[in-house]
Amino acid sequence: MPPVCRQPGATLREPRDREEYAALTTVMTRAFKACRDADRTGLFGHLDSLSAARDMEAVRKALGEERLSFMANSYGGVPAAAYARLFPRRIRAMYLDGTINQVNGWPDQALRALPVIEKVFAGFTRWCATTPACALHGQDAGKVWRRLVRDADRRPIPVTSARFGKGELTGWHLRSFGFATDPGPGNSRWLAFAEAVDRARRGDGSGFADFALGNAQVWTMPGMLAMTCGDDRGYAGYTELQAFRRKARKVSPDFGGAGFDALGCAGWPLPVTNPSRPLPVRGLPPFLGAGSTWGDYAWTESFTRLVPGSVTVAYDGPGHVLYLSGKKCPIRYATRYLTDLTPPAPGTVCPAE
Repeated sequence: MPPVCRQPGATLREPRDREEYAALTTVMTRAFKACRDADRTGLFGHLDSLSAARDMEAVRKALGEERLSFMANSYGGVPAAAYARLFPRRIRAMYLDGTINQVNGWPDQALRALPVIEKVFAGFTRWCATTPACALHGQDAGKVWRRLVRDADRRPIPVTSARFGKGELTGWHLRSFGFATDPGPGNSRWLAFAEAVDRARRGDGSGFADFALGNAQVWTMPGMLAMTCGDDRGYAGYTELQAFRRKARKVSPDFGGAGFDALGCAGWPLPVTNPSRPLPVRGLPPFLGAGSTWGDYAWTESFTRLVPGSVTVAYDGPGHVLYLSGKKCPIRYATRYLTDLTPPAPGTVCPAE
């Protein structure tokens, strides 16, 4: 895509009122139109998942295959659902690994994820309480976090990133981009998070600067958003944003707020080509899903349960896209299913590896 399509339209922050949301809409509309006008390929308006599904069908025909077997990962669940909607009888098998369920809508998926991150965060606070190396050891880590987020919303923390320049960290930036649900090797990510929180409450937000400012800009790049906005990822308006935010804060006091992925679609200038809507399941074979109980299982299982006879394997540990991450237990079940269409028993759980 042209360079203008890779330029951030704005640096995201949570709109505090209708006027701030309108301002975000204006600058993003301008960015989207600049990308569309510079794109000589015509792809800009055809990057939605329904278009991708039609491309997959063209590949099937070109190969002369009667049916296709799918492995869909993460966002790949959206074009997988689109293909199932358009060509249900052309699917031999569909393995869904940590996939988003766009069928039920993006707000539904965000609200399903929030209780999971709250549960993992509670695990972090317990770990910190028993780990002297944790920078917040001997304190109520959850209380420290909540105070930091509250104070940053009232008085943003100025930061400078060598890659993304100067900016401010609000409580919303911290809630959206601060916590790592995967503790990492030797709990290294949790150790770094605790250290970053300890420094941020003293006015040094450098531990969060690169990741928060980077995401706040990346998620306004019009070329990247052209697919997701066409898949109905944005809010219909400020009223819908407010309604979602109220639900999110109730479900998750520590991390609830406007979704950064949806905010970037404010001002999308084209019709939503692939809206969220019920999926007809007649003609579909049973699907196999797999997901981490520390993260994406709730998304994947909400999708597979729509299709009769489907099963979702729960991986009892952190991770995302388990097959490609080399997790042996999910790989074993997926391989058997994709080879001879034999799913595991309902309720199957894989231990953490």
